[in-house]
Amino acid sequence: MCWLFLEIQELLHFIRTLSKLSMRTSVGKHLLQDSENGRLFSLHEQIDHKVDFIEQELQHSEQSIILVGHSIGAYIGLEVFKRLQNKIKMFVGLYPFLKLNKNSVTQSAIGYIARSSFLSKGISLFASFIGSLQPSITRGIVRRFLGPSWSVAAVDVACCHLLKYHTMRNVLFMAMTEFQKLTEEPDWTFARAKEDKIAFLFGVDDHWGPLSHLEEISKRAPGVTLSVETEGHTHGYCCNEPGSFWVAEYISNLIKNQSPIGNN
Repeated sequence: MCWLFLEIQELLHFIRTLSKLSMRTSVGKHLLQDSENGRLFSLHEQIDHKVDFIEQELQHSEQSIILVGHSIGAYIGLEVFKRLQNKIKMFVGLYPFLKLNKNSVTQSAIGYIARSSFLSKGISLFASFIGSLQPSITRGIVRRFLGPSWSVAAVDVACCHLLKYHTMRNVLFMAMTEFQKLTEEPDWTFARAKEDKIAFLFGVDDHWGPLSHLEEISKRAPGVTLSVETEGHTHGYCCNEPGSFWVAEYISNLIKNQSPIGNN
């Protein structure tokens, strides 16, 4: 973890400098803009929000729902499914993040930062500082360091919506609550009970949803539909058009063949 310690030391100096800047300049006002008045949302609150939205929007409808979740959205989707079983016809988890991967250095580093309020604030200030630069500079930085293979639309979304102080604060706060909850095992009893209505797509080299998790699902809930994407797309498939089209076709074929769902 020496590399992480050195990066943190550099970050601490940057935080102190940027904090002074944010208090004294108009840039600071941009960095700290917040439409939610500082509220941070946990994983549990995100699940509640999705359930409330479905119940409100479809309270007078008997139309069944096909639920699709990517990454932590797969965990959220399963929890929504548990609470709205009469409304959900089918659930699809894409590159699912269902529990912590103890072998992932990336997850360890993110967890370390997310648990520290000071470091989370520093990362958020840094992100919002990048977002406050001239648009061409911000796009160049995002393209260079985050998304060299991202589509123009994905880069624009990151620049316009992700690089804001309270967006990043919420990202890291939710990550902290995710990592706390995902130390637990998935609800295998529920997965077995609804295995004919559940499908997962895994990637070949994805530390968020490693193939060891696929193997565990196949043993704990053997009726769940399991597939492995081998076309060279990644966990961030949704940030480029080839990955998005491939996954969209995969889901479309699943829906067409969903009665009955069988193992691939």
